[in-house]
Amino acid sequence: MQGITYGYIRVSTQEQNEARQLAAMQAFGVAEENIVVEKISGKDFRRPRYQRLVKRLRLGDVLVIKSIDRLGRNYTEILEQWAAITKTRQADVVVLDMPLLDTRQGRDLTGTLIADIVLQLLSYVAQTERDNIRQRQAEGIAAARERGDLLGRERMKLPEGFYDLAEQWQQGGISSRSAARELGISHQTFLRRAKEYL
Repeated sequence: MQGITYGYIRVSTQEQNEARQLAAMQAFGVAEENIVVEKISGKDFRRPRYQRLVKRLRLGDVLVIKSIDRLGRNYTEILEQWAAITKTRQADVVVLDMPLLDTRQGRDLTGTLIADIVLQLLSYVAQTERDNIRQRQAEGIAAARERGDLLGRERMKLPEGFYDLAEQWQQGGISSRSAARELGISHQTFLRRAKEYL
């Protein structure tokens, strides 16, 4: 039965470019109106556009993705989603970067076994890479803290006259709102920094 071929493209952030994945979909022959683009993390499958796409899949449809990590990065969830698409929805999946992961062919026992092994291996690699990125970030933050590097936004330089006004405020000579207005900073910033100083 000839179904519809859909393409699913995912990038993790708004700044990332989906052009490479889009070019691969078009080269495969996926019609532009059947390509779904989502700019969201692959840490789980709570992705509205992906969920709607899977609900649309029927027997004979094909879902095309560029690589397994575009589907997701959680080992168990990738395997569950694969089963939901191929067994529950009875649609096919094509992973462009891995020709062995093309359920349109090799539906015999050996073909299915090979596809399952490759899928499990690639899903494991995708999650391991995500875990490694997390660990490297944590190690980098810990090392930066140890060196005394400031993390996050650089602190605002205090305007001239801040310390005099902070002392006046502490002695009741000026209100915090008046002091903040005079310095050209927000009331909350004045209070926070004045309390640190005093």
